[in-house]
Amino acid sequence: MEVIKGKYLNPKADLTFKKIFGEHEDLVMSLLNALLPLDEGKQIEHVEYLMPEMVPENPGKKNSVVDVRCRETGGRHFIVEMQMNWNSEFQQRVILNTAKAVVKQLGTSEDYSLLQPVYALNLINDVGFDAGPDEFYHDYAIVNVDHSDRIIEGLRFVFVELPKFKPQTIAEKKMAVLWLRFLTEIDRDTEEVPQELLDNPDTCKALKILEKSAYNEQELYAYEYYWDAVYNERGAIRHGYKQGMAQGMAQGMAQGMAQGMAQGMAQGIEQNKRENAQRMKADGLPAELIAKYTGLSIEDVNSL
Repeated sequence: MEVIKGKYLNPKADLTFKKIFGEHEDLVMSLLNALLPLDEGKQIEHVEYLMPEMVPENPGKKNSVVDVRCRETGGRHFIVEMQMNWNSEFQQRVILNTAKAVVKQLGTSEDYSLLQPVYALNLINDVGFDAGPDEFYHDYAIVNVDHSDRIIEGLRFVFVELPKFKPQTIAEKKMAVLWLRFLTEIDRDTEEVPQELLDNPDTCKALKILEKSAYNEQELYAYEYYWDAVYNERGAIRHGYKQGMAQGMAQGMAQGMAQGMAQGMAQGIEQNKRENAQRMKADGLPAELIAKYTGLSIEDVNSL
């Protein structure tokens, strides 16, 4: 594993992201107020954390875990996810987790009028949308197809492509710029931090949480393992794409190049996930952590 060089850890890692935004209500509230499309006068003033594990009511249904899940006191629900590598399943997982957050609000005898809106903020360290190079912020709501100004309130999905972000792309929202700079400019090689991040109390507090000296040996080991898994998955995606291209061409038009490419990519990625999971399991990492890092289910990890 590569040795951490700088003073700070990368805030996008699973360990650090959850420590910053999953343990400090003021910081997740600041992030949500900065990046969500909240109406004027409806800023979040207080939140409480909820269990990140989204356990279904029916034991036969799919279990899932989100990075951060919280609720405004007496009101709106929020899910925050950091996704390192874009894949076709991510959007579907966002929809599933957001729908679960709606369903879990009501008991069997409670009235539908008690349902509160759910916002999903998804930060992506990859390019996943077929949009222009400056279109990094994607805001989705339930709208009327013919009249997009008519919205059914209740669900809101925001996707932020971090690699596309440039400070000048946001003109007025200062806090949004600061949080996005924090997420895109701070990494393992950072020695000197931009003064603007040090001057702001929220990003300054987050920077102190990121200091390498605040983590014990086991945490730093898990941090490094996380990045190994990210890079391996990214390599598997590239390998799967190349393998799919070759396989699709070999199979020819009869079966279709697209089908061959998709099959080859899926096989390559799945095999790489399992190999990573086996190494992590041999090193004694918990099944829940392995599932989070690799994208496998806890059941698949336990069966290895």
